[in-house]
Amino acid sequence: MMNEFISSLVNYNFLSRALITSIIVGIVCGIVGSLTILRGLSLMGDAMSHAVLPGVALSYLFNIPMFVGALFTGMLTSFLIGFISQNSKTKNDAAIGITFTAFFSIGIILISQINSSTDLYHILFGNILAVTKSAFYTTSIVSIIVILCVVIFYKPLHLSTFDPIAAKMSGLNTRLIHYFVMMLLALVTVASLQTVGIILVVALLITPSSTAFLITKSLKTMMIVASTLSAISAACGMYISYLYNLPSGACIVLVSCAFYILVFTIHKLKN
Repeated sequence: MMNEFISSLVNYNFLSRALITSIIVGIVCGIVGSLTILRGLSLMGDAMSHAVLPGVALSYLFNIPMFVGALFTGMLTSFLIGFISQNSKTKNDAAIGITFTAFFSIGIILISQINSSTDLYHILFGNILAVTKSAFYTTSIVSIIVILCVVIFYKPLHLSTFDPIAAKMSGLNTRLIHYFVMMLLALVTVASLQTVGIILVVALLITPSSTAFLITKSLKTMMIVASTLSAISAACGMYISYLYNLPSGACIVLVSCAFYILVFTIHKLKN
């Protein structure tokens, strides 16, 4: 079956494009997911993945690039969560729950009014095999931008992640860095829309990074390991999806979870 899969990759552009796209998304999710894990923003990643849905709907409605609308609502969600938690007795996790469920519901209503339920299903759960050339280029460009941002601003990101007090004392604007990470998170979510979809993107962000966290001791190594695991999960998930005719996004996530269970078990046995 492996030979047949490789032959299909060579003969069918849509399949090879789907595989390359899923690997690219896996790599960028591993990088940003590592920052998300270490900064204690796992729940925020979940919120962001759901909150971009109204932006996707508005992009369809006004015929603008999808990442523009999704980035707008993603960042708006981040600001609203911060405003609610800082200006009321509402706890941060409660503010996240209130805001992202409201945005997600608005998105579902908008999508249901302007598109078919099939489109909504693909947005929620991904449709990697239907990735067009334009979507492939958009995903690639967004992913490259995110990776470059992390590389260029690695030092302030590293310092503010591990020692926010020292970051403040050195003159860094930690609040601005926080929203910068939120922007990266929103961009990654947009890049992942057509691979694993809105609902499963949080798993691709969190699971490989959590696996890497168990076996690494530095941010740089964690990012490399998480990206590698994500890319392998994407490739293996695509193969399993092809082999058994299963949804690609779900297969990618389950392979990622299998890696975590394996590493977790080995880690526990050693300790």
